[in-house]
Amino acid sequence: MKERGVRAFAIAEEGSGVTEIDLPTSRPLGNEVLLRVIRSGVCHTDTHLREGGYDLGSRGTMRLIDRGIRYPLVMGHEVVGVVEQVGENVHGLMVGDVRLVYPWIGCGKCHHCQADRDNYCPNGQNLGVARPGGYADHIVVPDAKYLIDVTGLDLSWAATLSCSGLTAYSAVNRVLPLPAAEPIVVIGAGGVGLTAIATLKALGHEEICAVDVSERNLQVAVKLGATKTIQSSKSAAMQIVKACGSPVTAVIDFVNNGDTGTAAFNALRKGGKLVQVGLFGGELVVPTALMALKMLELSGSFVGTLGELRALIDLAKADALPKIPIFEHNLDALSVNAALDRLVQGGVPGRIVLRDRESA
Repeated sequence: MKERGVRAFAIAEEGSGVTEIDLPTSRPLGNEVLLRVIRSGVCHTDTHLREGGYDLGSRGTMRLIDRGIRYPLVMGHEVVGVVEQVGENVHGLMVGDVRLVYPWIGCGKCHHCQADRDNYCPNGQNLGVARPGGYADHIVVPDAKYLIDVTGLDLSWAATLSCSGLTAYSAVNRVLPLPAAEPIVVIGAGGVGLTAIATLKALGHEEICAVDVSERNLQVAVKLGATKTIQSSKSAAMQIVKACGSPVTAVIDFVNNGDTGTAAFNALRKGGKLVQVGLFGGELVVPTALMALKMLELSGSFVGTLGELRALIDLAKADALPKIPIFEHNLDALSVNAALDRLVQGGVPGRIVLRDRESA
């Protein structure tokens, strides 16, 4: 079949803005599926991709081009699309079907991928990072198994579940089960943190402490299930202990810079667990003796598995998951740039989702 052009919005090089480009594509082969993008969420990870790296504290900066990421880069990994064409090996999927995309694609060969833990793959081919993503009018998904039926869900909200929702759900799974009345602290009440609060509430947890610099975000956190709020300062650890009545068993840090990591660590009780999720950068220095004496656990968490996303979608379809605020804009270069700038400035009390003009 003759190649068709794809209108995409890409970063030409690290540190540059987003501009419109044309990409070639052809009929999907084998297990591949071509979808027309109708929703594409904007994630804070994309601000790091635009900048070109991550802050590693005293270790400097991890440049993405040194990790094999190539520019021009078409970002966007929170995607809902309409099936337009399928490869010859795809069955049970029809043209016109609307599907959510699981973007955390693995190599398909390592033991992680064989166990459906693609997000653990050391040679990941994530959509919107190593493969062209959803800031475009079309996207090619390498295997139909990565597509999930979201019939009945608000499509803009559904798009956020493949990253924001999944990241929150997987992080929550790392601290649960706990007694429902045991305080769990969520640092960062932006889009992902708010989703974690909503998820904890949906799973029946009763004591959720939200920490953020924005009073507006904290007000949204209360609506989604937070029982205590802290407008954070340099003494955040003391504030957490005071608000909860004692050191806490679990903290999930969706900011995860040097200040929040230190505050979270200092707020832990014996046997406590800190789950580090955010990518804001910096470093955490911990006393090695306290790690042993208090039997503490530090755990990194990056997105989640395909199985976890399916479980999260089931939770959403059961109307058990409160919706976070969604701010919709058109899917074009201007809106992508503006959304990324807004995330860098901070204070978005929810999630930004871009939609194609045809479905607006």
